[in-house]
Parts: sequence; C-alpha cells; structure tokens
Amino acid sequence: MKKLVLASAVAAAFASPLAALAQDKSPHTVTGNVSLNSDYRFRGVSQTYGKPAIQGGFDYSHTSGIYVGTWASNVYGGATQQPLGQAYNQGNMEWDIYGGYKFEPFKDGTADIGLLTYLYPGAKYATPTQGKYTNTEIYGALGYKWFTAKYSISTTDYFGINNNSVGAGNTAVTGGCGVQSNLTAANTPIATTTCAGVNKGGSKGSGYLDLGATFDIGSGVNLGLHYGKLSVKNYGLFNYSDTKVSLSKDWVGFTWTAAYVGTNAKRDVYRTIQAAPSNNVYDPTKGTLVVSMGKTF
Repeated sequence: MKKLVLASAVAAAFASPLAALAQDKSPHTVTGNVSLNSDYRFRGVSQTYGKPAIQGGFDYSHTSGIYVGTWASNVYGGATQQPLGQAYNQGNMEWDIYGGYKFEPFKDGTADIGLLTYLYPGAKYATPTQGKYTNTEIYGALGYKWFTAKYSISTTDYFGINNNSVGAGNTAVTGGCGVQSNLTAANTPIATTTCAGVNKGGSKGSGYLDLGATFDIGSGVNLGLHYGKLSVKNYGLFNYSDTKVSLSKDWVGFTWTAAYVGTNAKRDVYRTIQAAPSNNVYDPTKGTLVVSMGKTF
C-alpha cells in the first residue's frame, strides 16, 4: 500500500509540470484589455469632446501569426454643426473589428499586415444623404527592436468624407468650416462649398503614416515617442501631423500612462460645437495631457 501511495505521488509530481507544459504549447491565445482614459485621442484629435473614455477589447492569436480582434470606446455624438467638426452625429460608440498576419522576417524584427474597420453604430452625417462615418483601412507595419513604422490606407471614403458630406453635394451648408472660437450670428460656420471645394469626389486612398519608438529608461518606466501624418485624398484641408510623448509604468496590477498629445490640424475644420442649448465651442486638436490606467488579462 505504501509503495502504491509513493508511486502515485511520484506520478503526480511529474504529471503536473507535463500538464502545464502541454497547456503552454497551445497554439491559441485569447486576451482581453480594458482602460479608463481622461480623453480619447485618435491620431491626435479628441473623440470625446475632451471628456473621459472607457475602452476595452478582446484579441485572439494563433502561433501561425494569424490574429483577429475587436475593440470599442465611447465617442462624442452631440454636435449640432455637421458634417465637419470632430463628432459623430446621433452616435456615441466606436466599434473596431480587425484581423491580420504577424511574423518575424529577420532577427529582432516584426512585420504585420492587416485590415481594420471602424464602425459608429447609429451615427450619420447631418446631411440629406445621411452618409455613415464607417471607415476601412488596410495596413502594413515593420518593426525593429524599439522602432516601428506603420502605414494605413483607406479602402473606403475616409470616415465618410466625400462630395455629399463635405462638398458641393451637401446642401446643408452649416458646419463646413470657419467655426471661430465663439459661436455668434457674426461668425456662424462657412458653407462647405467654400472651404472644401466643389466636386472633389471621394476620399478613398487616404493614408496615415505612424512612426513610433519605445525605450526602457529604468525602474520599469517606458518612454514612448510617436509622430503621425494624415493625408486625406482630394481634401487637403484635413491634412495634419500629430505627435505624442508618453511615460508608462506597471504598478499594482495596472499599466499607468501619462502622455502629451498635440497636432497642427486646422482648428477651423475640426472645431466642434456642442448641442443646443449650450452651443459651447471646443477645439479637439489643441495639445493636452492624457492620463490612463489599463489592464490586460
């Protein structure tokens, strides 16, 4: 009996590590993430009227390099002056769906190609055609150690920008551009045909360049640097560059980040007017400090 007990104990001792090893060799990985942010800045521009955002998502990856995922955030949808201005009329949520293939082309290098769609359920331009803000992009990225370069190109009109939403086809001319820092009868928005041009067509083929670097500066603190450049096809009025400098650290089970974000975007274009009766005017492109806490599980 004693020999049987001893044999069982020895078998169990070896079985546990082997079972754990078998689990470690699973080709499938599923992770989740959630974060709370003081502001949601997408390519340097606030999507939440400078207010907090809660965000989260799930990712699946396979050892072959294939991955898919989804992510969501609240956004600001209360602007009355459309179509321009950074807001999502009648919508308050961004929902992203993406997938791709990641691999190592050389030592210490990474490559990533994929497809990403941005959805805004219920949101429509406040124009007669009521176009959607939906945007789909293909992207490619190449990284080496601490540096990454990524380029995204739209396969649809860039977040709905076309002749009907911002050009001559938009007969609802309010909210085009030229919104000054205060909204009065003397400086109401200029007609879109004046600022965006006539018969410009669509914006399919717009591109965004994303350059980033991350450095470990000691004590578990990472320094992040980012430079981005947006080029909207046929609508140069919307082109701009954005920058970000961040510090992040894992502490008490969360990742804490503080970042300064800035752009050189044309304020008259991206300035947003809050819904009546307040009619407050907000500039979502101005530089600001964004703090966040997040967790991956």
